[in-house]
Amino acid sequence: MLKDAGMMALASLALAMPLVGFQTVDRGAGIVLDTRFGAMFYAVAVIFVGRLLLLLIEAGHASLIQAATVALSAAWLINVAFHLYPITWPALGWLTWIVASVLAIRAWIVQRRATRPAAGYTDGVEKLGALVARIGPYLGGIAVAFAFTMPFMPFADQRMVDLGILVLTYIMLGWGLNVVVGLAGLLDLGYVAFYAVGAYSYAILSIHFDLNFWQTLPLAGAMAALFGVLLGFPVLRLRGDYLAIVTLGFGEMIRLILLNWDDLTNGPKGIGSIPRPSFFGMQFTAAPREGVTAFHEFFNLDFAPIHRIIHLYYIILFLALLTNWFTLRIRKMPIGRAWEALREDETACRALGINPTNTKLTAFAIGAMFGGFAGSFFATRQGFISPESFNFIESAIILAIVVLGGMGSQIGVVVASILLIGGPEWFRDLEAYRMLAFGGLMVAIMIWRPQGLLSHREPTIKLGPSPGARSA
Repeated sequence: MLKDAGMMALASLALAMPLVGFQTVDRGAGIVLDTRFGAMFYAVAVIFVGRLLLLLIEAGHASLIQAATVALSAAWLINVAFHLYPITWPALGWLTWIVASVLAIRAWIVQRRATRPAAGYTDGVEKLGALVARIGPYLGGIAVAFAFTMPFMPFADQRMVDLGILVLTYIMLGWGLNVVVGLAGLLDLGYVAFYAVGAYSYAILSIHFDLNFWQTLPLAGAMAALFGVLLGFPVLRLRGDYLAIVTLGFGEMIRLILLNWDDLTNGPKGIGSIPRPSFFGMQFTAAPREGVTAFHEFFNLDFAPIHRIIHLYYIILFLALLTNWFTLRIRKMPIGRAWEALREDETACRALGINPTNTKLTAFAIGAMFGGFAGSFFATRQGFISPESFNFIESAIILAIVVLGGMGSQIGVVVASILLIGGPEWFRDLEAYRMLAFGGLMVAIMIWRPQGLLSHREPTIKLGPSPGARSA
């Protein structure tokens, strides 16, 4: 065990030396190379101890290690909450807490598996998924009620509401991609292209044709759906990895077009001064121009920038709920059942008389349409867009949300978005280290729940016994 943990520590030391051990610092007169060997050796020590404890858990010492790691994790949180002891290295302190928490969870899982057979454990996981699916409507109602009231809760400052907007945007994108990947089974690595088409469509139409947000929104969605159909035609005969490669290339093509078509997209400089959505014609400005009513003046309120943030929050909440409602409805219709049949077996789908061409095109078009809606909102929220906002990393994050949440699971997309988008944002104070939280969450989920957090799916239609069978 010591040898295994030592080899892990040496490998970590080799990786941490250039990434953590050295740091470039701007001294004013120039950039100099600084060292952080203390922090580096501390991080390597945490990894060494964590690996050793993990091996001890597998060797049968789960209960003792679980008690120790739970106590350490709780002590760290209490120290953070009440500032009992000064923290010299906040990032490494959070690393220690994460390792301790993961070990505590792992020890609990090992204990559960030891007291229950493997089949029983698997059945328990499936029962948990089925329970979540059964109480989903009630959880959904509670979640929607919380989402509607969140901006007015005592803890909801401007940063929290803005974080809610970000999470809801990715929830909407995840639900849109879930149509293509989760329901139809078509691996799409270029979904960010439709996000970009929606954003640029809104920016161009609103600036050059003086259309407001609600007039431009359906046009941007239709434009993204058109691009979805254009993508669907060349990939009708492709499956699996080949489909993923083509969709990846399509996403890069769109980004390069936006980057080089200066006359239309303003190239790498991007498009700025994108109009903000108004509230029935009322603007969220401290000093509106003549003839325009200000929101705070109409409702006799003191001007506050958070009013505009709350307005944007309810817009994306409405769009996300519309996406969810539409997806839940359409998956019960013949086209939705055709998507699921295509996902399970395309050959059998053809044998049943389902047209795979139309099925794929509708999946790409509808998924792209929701991506276009989200892109429109992104443009109006930011007020500025550029091709750098729509790179491959965005597609990877949206796909990770769908896969880690559970293919085809609407609730799973919500949970994964909160973990993968909201989680790293809570660690933003750690600057560059916050991406470690994102990567750590992904690694942990893929190790312990490779099928997704909520992978259980009830069949869209259940066939009951025939009348003859019941009478017999």
